[in-house]
Amino acid sequence: MQYIRLAGISYYNDCRQIRKTTGAVETISSCCYSLLEIFDTSDKSIIVSSINKMYGLCFRAVRQTAGVKATRLLQMRTFRASAVYQQQPFDSSLEKPQFPGASAEFVDQLEFIQPNVISGIPIYRVMDRQGNIINPSQDPQLSKETVLNFYQKMTLLNTMDRILYESQRQGRISFYMTNYGEEGTHIGSAAALDPNDLVFGQYREAGVLMYRGFPLDLFMAQCYANADDLGKGRQMPVHYGSKDLNFVTISSPLATQLPQAAGAAYAVKRENMNRAVICYFGEGAASEGDAHAGFNFSATLECPLIFFCRNNGYAISTPTNEQYRGDGIAARGPGYGMLSIRVDGNDVFAVYNATKEARRRAVAENQPFLIEAMTYRIGHHSTSDDSSAYRSVDEVNYWDKQDHPISRLRHYMMARVWWSEDDERSWRKQSRKMVMEAFEKAEKRLKPNLELLFTDVYDVVTPHLEKQRQAMWRHVQQYKEHYPLDLYEKNSP
Repeated sequence: MQYIRLAGISYYNDCRQIRKTTGAVETISSCCYSLLEIFDTSDKSIIVSSINKMYGLCFRAVRQTAGVKATRLLQMRTFRASAVYQQQPFDSSLEKPQFPGASAEFVDQLEFIQPNVISGIPIYRVMDRQGNIINPSQDPQLSKETVLNFYQKMTLLNTMDRILYESQRQGRISFYMTNYGEEGTHIGSAAALDPNDLVFGQYREAGVLMYRGFPLDLFMAQCYANADDLGKGRQMPVHYGSKDLNFVTISSPLATQLPQAAGAAYAVKRENMNRAVICYFGEGAASEGDAHAGFNFSATLECPLIFFCRNNGYAISTPTNEQYRGDGIAARGPGYGMLSIRVDGNDVFAVYNATKEARRRAVAENQPFLIEAMTYRIGHHSTSDDSSAYRSVDEVNYWDKQDHPISRLRHYMMARVWWSEDDERSWRKQSRKMVMEAFEKAEKRLKPNLELLFTDVYDVVTPHLEKQRQAMWRHVQQYKEHYPLDLYEKNSP
């Protein structure tokens, strides 16, 4: 008990400091009362409640009137008091487990825990496959304009995918990955976020960027690695990024974004910025060791982070029944102490509702959430893959024709007379024209200046890098018939 009371006194001292900084007279008076409660009882629950009350009073005073200095004072006190509370002595006379690593009761029967402690984690959905709202209380009540925007972004992404996929097949770009069948997971989640929230993608989240306003011209510039590319032509196609839109540049190695997102979310928490981080990944990436690191760090550090898993059935060619034996990815959340939910990823409203609520609570409560969106990858993994080698055409056709997120939303809109067949034909024609214009522009644009190969790493180019630069230019000049320099920008970087 003495350790907890020490924490209470520490909070009281902080209140005095905040009084000097902010002039919050009511705060110091309330904290005095709470301190008296601590020394007037031996009930641990009352003591802890009083300390929490003191912390809440201090925190509100800081949020209303204080500056960064007082905020950081409370943050540091939170970490110290938490440690004091954890170090409290235990009562060895109680016939309850006192092990520090788990919370449980003793039993006297030998029994192993079954892999599936419940009969399948349920899948939350709002719409059925015909676009009908199942439970009116779950209808997000989005405006007509918002729903139309959802639909147009989903179909525009689909059109861009078709054109760029064919572009790669014609040898115009080196690589591409489509998003067929997963459009609902992108748009539903992106719409539920705040524009300031930080996004860590994998490589199949182009719709998130598109919803945030990333223009077609920049999508094309990145895939063509031309002079307009924000990455200056240094990345593979579909490895997008945008500092202005808070979208961290995609990295090829699988699952590296998970621990990175945990670190970013911890920084956001320390800054007290009313901001969240969302990290997208596939069920295949969840088999990487980095996934464990990301889950565990975010849970133990209590970070405002949403882990968004797109479970699309295949890790390239490996089906889920060869990836894991448990009940999907959502089942792993409780083991890390994370709140988890499984949603119908082909239901854009279910994705929206789940992400919006997870985002609200992640920021308010400083804790991570795990969302598993069940969907299906209709396209090949990438242009380097032929999925007919490991799955049937009938299987793909089912998801394409019977349970597609775009058709489900179209049914919803048409039932409300928000969309018609004429609208569909007109929009398809218009969207294709938009994509083709950006496509043709990107194809004609020059490549980035070759000097950019040596910039953006060191403030001052190092001697060994300068030596490499000179060697490159000698090589290019010696074999200039193989290097059409007229296709590259010549201006200095």
